Amino acid sequence: MNLIAKLDAQLQTAYPEMVAWRRYLHQHPELSFQEKETSRWIAARLREIGCEVKEGIGGYGIVASVRGEKPGPAIALRTDFDALPIQDEKKTDYISTVPGVMHACGHDAHTATMLAIAAFYQANKDQFAGERRFLFQPAEEVSPGGAIGMINDGAIDGIDAVYGVHLWTPFPYGTVATRSGPFMAAPDEIYIDITGKGGHGALPHETVDAVLVGSALVQALQTIVSRSVNPLDPSVVTIGSFHAGSTANVIAERCRLVGTVRTFSEDVRAFVRGRLEAIVSHTASMYGAQASLEYRDGYPTVVNDAKEAERFFKVAVEAFDAESVKESTLIMAGEDFAYYLREVPGCFMFVGAGNPECGATFPHHHPRFDIDERAMLKSAKLMVAMAEDFAAEALSGESEG
Repeated sequence: MNLIAKLDAQLQTAYPEMVAWRRYLHQHPELSFQEKETSRWIAARLREIGCEVKEGIGGYGIVASVRGEKPGPAIALRTDFDALPIQDEKKTDYISTVPGVMHACGHDAHTATMLAIAAFYQANKDQFAGERRFLFQPAEEVSPGGAIGMINDGAIDGIDAVYGVHLWTPFPYGTVATRSGPFMAAPDEIYIDITGKGGHGALPHETVDAVLVGSALVQALQTIVSRSVNPLDPSVVTIGSFHAGSTANVIAERCRLVGTVRTFSEDVRAFVRGRLEAIVSHTASMYGAQASLEYRDGYPTVVNDAKEAERFFKVAVEAFDAESVKESTLIMAGEDFAYYLREVPGCFMFVGAGNPECGATFPHHHPRFDIDERAMLKSAKLMVAMAEDFAAEALSGESEG
């Protein structure tokens, strides 16, 4: 029985424990950069499995390793384990026990999947060559993210390839997807502060209305994408927060707009930023107000290595079937897995986790978010298959050399 065939059998046996791990984590979420107890829990499970474990990597990050009996490539598999500041509104027996905090993006299931993968490799050390390194990363949800700290602390030193999976409810259970090159957007943040001149609501001529200026800005900023960016270059400018004023008969002196910019190329990113700066400055000036723009660079664009994306389409068809394997559209969400791909060849992949039959119909970051837990099996198989195909190719090249 080859390694992948063993994987199917062992995952089926491990599945109840994977579900239990995932539901424990779902009930005990911790926010980004606060994952102290989650990190301890993960490290304890990894030591029970028998892995080499290093804690405190880039904060609460963990690096675990299993080494095969023969020399070979070092391959990293990455997961994340932070939660979000959202009140869990599901009607399940594993609802979050922490008020205002929940796993609303699948990171609990990512972590349970990686623990099962680590256990599989530990049980089959005589069946593979080289090192399999498991990156348990904190703080994916909040910029600057946890990946940079992990990298700076040596998490991928000596690594030949890196792979990661996101369970994704917009894609139906049973499907897997990725794309070559740019895949997920660079998610930047913008903070605009407007200062006008407050006054009585009955005397607008004596004021500079910050609400009016903010409203004009919201309208004007939409023209960046609709009229300034090439329609063939996907991009988004969204104002998600507008705060001004306190009562009916007072004209607000100050207004704050907060939003996000999503782009896929550095040229478009720079262009959008320039247009933002110009529109904010000129619109405020036109109304006699003052405005400042703080532009915070988020994660880079996730750019999959062309060869590793090609590997996905070969391996996924072999592991599942051709009908299940899709080329993804561009995804406007961001991911700090992008930083690993800047250092090491690799591929970030999506595994469908949506299923109306089990209530997994709500979008990521929704209070009723949930997944089809069977997607964890697909995710584990995909990552192991990618790693072993890379290893087989690397070892074949060495023997031919």
